[in-house]
Amino acid sequence: EVQLVESGGGLVQAGGSLRLSCAASGLTVDRYAIGWFRQAPGKEREGVSCISSSASTYYADFVKGRFTISRDNARNTVYLQMNSLKPEDAAVYYCAAVRVYGSNYGCYDPINSWGQGTRVTVSS
Repeated sequence: EVQLVESGGGLVQAGGSLRLSCAASGLTVDRYAIGWFRQAPGKEREGVSCISSSASTYYADFVKGRFTISRDNARNTVYLQMNSLKPEDAAVYYCAAVRVYGSNYGCYDPINSWGQGTRVTVSS
C-alpha cells in the first residue's frame, strides 16, 4: 500500500521558516514525481511544488524564491523548506506521488489517497 505521511507543520510568525517532511512507504520517492499541495479554509487545494524522479523541480509563482523542495533517497522522504512565510501561506499541506509532472505546470493525478496533512499557521 502506498502511503505518504506529512509532518513538520506548526505555528510560526510571519517571516519565519518551517521544514515539512513527507515520509513515503510502499514506493521509492526517486521513482516518482512527488508534489506538495495545500488547502486553506474555504479554498480549493492547490499545487505548491513538485520534484520529479530526475530531481527536476517546479514551484508555483506564489512560493518561488521562498520555498525549496528536496529529496532524501536514503530516508525515502521529500522535504519542503519554507522560508519568509506569509500569513497567506497558512493552510494544511499535503504531499502526494503523482502520475503527471511538468516543469512548467507542476504535478497532477495523485497515486495515493490524501493523508491528514500537516497544518501550517502563520501569525502576522
